[in-house]
Amino acid sequence: MPVFIATDHRGFDLKNKLVEYLQEKDIRIEDFGNYRLDPLDDYPDFAQKVAQAVQQNPHENLGIVICGSAIGVSMAVNRFKQIRCGVALNNDQVQHGRENDHTNILAIASDYTDFETAKKYVDIFLSSHPKEGDKYLRRVNKLDVIPVQ
Repeated sequence: MPVFIATDHRGFDLKNKLVEYLQEKDIRIEDFGNYRLDPLDDYPDFAQKVAQAVQQNPHENLGIVICGSAIGVSMAVNRFKQIRCGVALNNDQVQHGRENDHTNILAIASDYTDFETAKKYVDIFLSSHPKEGDKYLRRVNKLDVIPVQ
C-alpha cells in the first residue's frame, strides 16, 4: 500500500523532501500535491484527497498531510469518517497517537518542524502499529458514532 501525502504551499519543500526520503527507503508514495509552489493554493483541497484515499481502507491506509501549522490540514481530514489524524508534536506523542488512538493520518507543521525532525515523526508513524486491546478499540469505535452537529 502506498503512503498518501499532500501539502499546500507552506509545506511544499518539506513534502518534496519527505517524498524523496521515503522513496529512497522503498516506500511507495502517492503524492496528491501540490506539485508546484503556488502561494494562493488552499490546504483543504489537498488534505481532502489524502483523507479520501485513506478512507478507502482506514485500517490499513496511512497518510501524511502538511501545512504551516498542521492545524488546518488536521481539521480538514478529521471531517471524514474513520479518519483519525493527529498533529505531530514530538516523537512520543506520534507513537502514542498511532498505537493508542489508531491515527491513520499524520499532520506535520512545516513552519515549526525541520526536515530531520519530520523524518523521525514519519519513521515512527509508519513503524508503529495500533494496539488491539478492548479499551483502545472501544474508544476508537466511539469516534465513528459521534454525530456531526
